Amino acid sequence: MMRKKFHFIFILLFSCFQLVAQQKLTSEATVSVVTCGPGTELYSAFGHSAFRVYDPLLKLDKIYNYGTFDFNKPNFYLNFAKGKLIYQLSTTRYGYFLQQFNYENRWVKTQELALNEADVQAVYDFLENNAKPENMSYQYDFFYDNCSTKIEEVIKAVLKDKVTFYNNHITNQKSHRDLIADYTAEKFKWGKFGIDLALGSVIDDPATPVEFKFLPDYIYLGFINATINVDGKNKPLVKVENTVLNEVKQPVPFSITQPFIVFLMIALFFIYKTYQNYTDKRRTKWVDFSLYFITGAIGVVVLLLWFATSHTATYRNFNFLWAFAPHLVVSFFTFKETLPKWLANYNKLLLVLLSIQAVLWLLKIQVFNLAIIPIIVMLFVRYSFLISKQKKI
Repeated sequence: MMRKKFHFIFILLFSCFQLVAQQKLTSEATVSVVTCGPGTELYSAFGHSAFRVYDPLLKLDKIYNYGTFDFNKPNFYLNFAKGKLIYQLSTTRYGYFLQQFNYENRWVKTQELALNEADVQAVYDFLENNAKPENMSYQYDFFYDNCSTKIEEVIKAVLKDKVTFYNNHITNQKSHRDLIADYTAEKFKWGKFGIDLALGSVIDDPATPVEFKFLPDYIYLGFINATINVDGKNKPLVKVENTVLNEVKQPVPFSITQPFIVFLMIALFFIYKTYQNYTDKRRTKWVDFSLYFITGAIGVVVLLLWFATSHTATYRNFNFLWAFAPHLVVSFFTFKETLPKWLANYNKLLLVLLSIQAVLWLLKIQVFNLAIIPIIVMLFVRYSFLISKQKKI
C-alpha cells in the first residue's frame, strides 16, 4: 500500500514539474531577436545575437543565448585547437543581459516578431526544450553554426514554410575574409593578422548571401527583409524595431605596435644585418638560425591547423609558402661554419615558393595580410644573400 502511495506521489510531482517546464504563455507574450554591437575584445568583435521571450503578465523576461561555452569542460583548450569546440544555449534575465552590454558600451537592438499566440508559444517551447541539459550543447563552427546562424535556424525549424527569408538585400560580393576584415581591420589589427595567418584560401571564395549570416548584423537585416504568411498574405516578419542601448563612439588611437610597423622594423634590422654581412664578407649565424627557426615553427602550426584539426576554415592555407615547416630542422644546419652544399638549392626553392605566393596573391586565390610584405622582402633578401655567398665558395 505504501509502495503504491509513493508511486502515486512520484507521478504527481513529475506531472507538476512537466507543467512548469511547459509553461503556458499569455496572449501578451512576445518573441524578439536581440542584436548586439561589437565589443572591445577580439572574441566580441563581430557582435552577438540572441532571443528574448517577454510575457509581462507572467513577469517572464528571458534571454536565450547560443553563444556560451564552458572553460571547465574536460580538454577545453585541446578541443578548441582541434576545432571541436562545444557551445551551449544558456538562459538569463533580460535585465542582467542589458547590464552586461551597457557595461561593455555595446549597442543593443531588438526586433519584436509578428507572431500569433500559438507561434510565440511554439518558439518558447522549442527554446525551453533546447535549453535542457541534454539538448543545450552543439558543435560550434564560426562560419556555419554560431550564435547568429542559430537565430534563423530556430525560426525556420519552428515556423517552417510560414516564414520566408529573401536575402535579396545583399548585393555586395564579398569573401568571408572581406567580411571578417569589415570588423577587425581598424580596431583589431593583430587579431586580423592572426586570422589571416591561420585561415586558408577557402575563406577567399565569394560568400553566398546566406553565408553572410554568420554575422549578427546580417541576421538583423535578414529579419527586416523576411516575411511571414498570415491568413494567406505575406507580411513583414518584424513587427517593431527598437534601439535599447546606444554605443558611445570612441576614436581608435594610432598604435606604433601594429603588425605592419613592427614587422617593418624587424625586416629593416635583418636587411641591415644582411647588408653588413655582404660588405664584411661574413655570415651572422644567429640571424639565419632565427629566421629559419621562427618561420619554420609558424609553418608547423599552419600545417597542423590545416591537416590535424576539424576547423573548416584552415584548409588550403598557402602561408606555408613563406612559413616553410622544414625550416625547423634546417635552422640547426646554419650553425655550421660552412653551409651544406644542398642548402643553396634549398634556398633557390624558397625563392620560387615566395614567387608562387606573390602570384597567388595577385590572382586573389588567397589574400594575405599586408603585414607579411616586410617579412617576405626580408626573407627574399636573406635567401638571395645566402645563395650568392655559397656561389663564391
